[in-house]
Amino acid sequence: MTQLVPPEESGADALSVEQELPWQRLDKRMLLVHPVNELVKLLPVVLVSLIVGTQSGNHFWGLIPLAIIVGFALLRWFTTAYRIGPVHIELRTGLLQKKLLSVPRSRIRSVDVEANLLHRMLGLSVVRIGTSHQTGRGDEKFELNALDASLVPGLREALMTKHATPEIEDIPADRSVAVEISHFNPAWVRYAPFSSTGVVAIAALVGVGFQYGLGEKVADSSAVSSALDSATKVGIIVAVLVGLVVLLIAASLLACVRYLLNYGNLRVTDDGKVLHVSHGVLKTRQTSLDRGRLRGTALKEPLLLRLVGGAKVDAIMTGVSSAARESSLVLPQAPVAEAHRMMNTVTGDPAPVAVPLIGHGPAATRRRFTRALLPVLLLAVIVVVLQLVGVPMPVLVWVALAVLIVAAVLLGWDRSRGLGHAVLPGWLITRSGSLDRDRECLQAGGIIGWTVKQSYFQRRAGVSTVVAATPAGRQGYWVLDLPIEQAWELVESVTPGAGSIWVRKVETDRALPG
Repeated sequence: MTQLVPPEESGADALSVEQELPWQRLDKRMLLVHPVNELVKLLPVVLVSLIVGTQSGNHFWGLIPLAIIVGFALLRWFTTAYRIGPVHIELRTGLLQKKLLSVPRSRIRSVDVEANLLHRMLGLSVVRIGTSHQTGRGDEKFELNALDASLVPGLREALMTKHATPEIEDIPADRSVAVEISHFNPAWVRYAPFSSTGVVAIAALVGVGFQYGLGEKVADSSAVSSALDSATKVGIIVAVLVGLVVLLIAASLLACVRYLLNYGNLRVTDDGKVLHVSHGVLKTRQTSLDRGRLRGTALKEPLLLRLVGGAKVDAIMTGVSSAARESSLVLPQAPVAEAHRMMNTVTGDPAPVAVPLIGHGPAATRRRFTRALLPVLLLAVIVVVLQLVGVPMPVLVWVALAVLIVAAVLLGWDRSRGLGHAVLPGWLITRSGSLDRDRECLQAGGIIGWTVKQSYFQRRAGVSTVVAATPAGRQGYWVLDLPIEQAWELVESVTPGAGSIWVRKVETDRALPG
């Protein structure tokens, strides 16, 4: 099965040809996918309808939501069409409110391909197009759900290269010149528990249970009553500690399972023009990133992951928002040495990863400690005042307060130790944070503007925040609490000419008497 794809062109003649191209339908097998997906989303409504129908003796109540779901799926197929022209790719949707989404092919920066278990069973894939202009609104995403999986490799190659292949079809393996730069290692799963995914999964399950009434039934069960009686006998503190251990074990197991399912079969390849990242066991995901739009890399080191020597790597890409999460992923949780190697490989330059960073001075350090300690000190004042006015404070409160003060001091120390930046020819490197620390290596050529700003408290401390604006990643990379006299010097050193007028002004102000 093939589908013609014209080469990418521009100009009035190409636009004229494009208007004559026929609109294409999505694969008919999507009529089996969408009813199942919608049925899962609306399962409580369907169950309620079935119960009502059974109790009333009118079983047609249970068929009404099923008929609506099937009808909705049919309408989506009949009202959705797409067209791939030499200048644009277009998506037409809607019945009462029609919508036409048109994306210039010159702005395509990434192609994501997903397939959950049902898609894979039916031989289908979901294709999402990332462009140089991302609004972040869900209704603006260019998504083709679903296409024949055999068409996707050729379609991806056609959209990610300037000279598209004449047909979308299966690409023989011997045509690929990509080099594998990383692959999944089962030992990496040991880093999975040091993230919040397991706790979030448990919280989601508990929330769903209470939403549909299961939580109340469990709470009223004899097992819970027996557990509460046992907790009363052994003591509340011991029971809480045991509960935390059980929660930690359950969260860790869930995190490991999720890691294996999401990142199993990970393979990262590079053909010199496009980075291809594929992973997943049940639900697969394949992301193609245009190397011509690569603007750097980000080393993600959350506190727990950093304590066990792990890190993640994201690509900083024009047209790929960092909020898109998996769309910019290059390496999931892995040893920090592997993360550094991947950053070197992706950027082609080991210097930004290895260079030591410059600290921001005592004022920045004071601000790290002040911001960490202030909330705890305010809480301590409240507790002391309550004690003085006659409200007895249990010993546990004082112990907790002491623990919080120590934790705040350690947090301030770690944040000050992690704060820094460096400037290399062609690169800006910045790092900040503690609980969620990032080290970002940004190409100077990708910076389109600068902002130097000061809050009231920053002015009093003599520091400033320098923001490098870029259309890539999160679109703004911050150098926090840099001494104000160094701010425009930093701008000038990264982008010669951008800060020279301000550097001269600062030097003139210093020379003025008084």
